[in-house]
Amino acid sequence: MAFEGVAHLFGDDVNTDYITPTDYFSESIETIAEHAFEPIAPDFHDAFEPGDVVVAGENFGSGSSRETAPKALKVKGVSAVVAESFSRLFYRNGVAIGLPVVTAPGVTDVVSDGDEVVVDLKAGVVRNQTTGASVETEPMSPALRSVYDAGGLLEHYERHPEGLTLE
Repeated sequence: MAFEGVAHLFGDDVNTDYITPTDYFSESIETIAEHAFEPIAPDFHDAFEPGDVVVAGENFGSGSSRETAPKALKVKGVSAVVAESFSRLFYRNGVAIGLPVVTAPGVTDVVSDGDEVVVDLKAGVVRNQTTGASVETEPMSPALRSVYDAGGLLEHYERHPEGLTLE
């Protein structure tokens, strides 16, 4: 499984309040998604195209355990979130809904905002198509890849009520 898109680069400690601003919590998830990153990147909505990739530094998704943060990114059409590291809750929520959350130490050293990138889950690499640079991702188990292939934990369970398998 590989994803290709334009990189939207963010720094360290991007918290869930930045990803999904609280001003829109009474709205639908589609409306919340329209305002993703608004406090720190007001032009993100206009620059983003479905299939693009969010790339970030350390501790992405910190703050509250808001499930709306990864959900809004998935609804918006983010194909993957690649970061140096994630908060545990954001990572788990991303996996649960089938939003690829990929840990890639050093990714912000080889990717700039606007670069064309390929995130190859099977090969475990993020390639910058613009510069030719690449960085390895942390290994992903076959069980975790099967969750992404199914589209999330609930979808995986519907297909495999016996639980996670290595198939």
